[in-house]
Amino acid sequence: MTTTVRIPLRLEQALARYCVETRRSKSEVIIELLQQRFSGEPGEKTPYELACETGFIGSVDGDADAAQNSKSRVKAIIANKHGRQAG
Repeated sequence: MTTTVRIPLRLEQALARYCVETRRSKSEVIIELLQQRFSGEPGEKTPYELACETGFIGSVDGDADAAQNSKSRVKAIIANKHGRQAG
């Protein structure tokens, strides 16, 4: 089956570069990407998903005073790290 798709110039250039580097046709690359997309296999995780998994996002509990007390808590943690009293 033949399908025509219009893609932005930057994407076309990136595809052309990739095809030259990998010595593959545009059709081969596009078919592979479509198969990956619709195969149900999970692809690479987004940076957001990785940050959630590693605990960078959502790592602060729902303490209502957290925002108000964050400055003093950070000062205390830094002072404690360096063996000083927080002032």
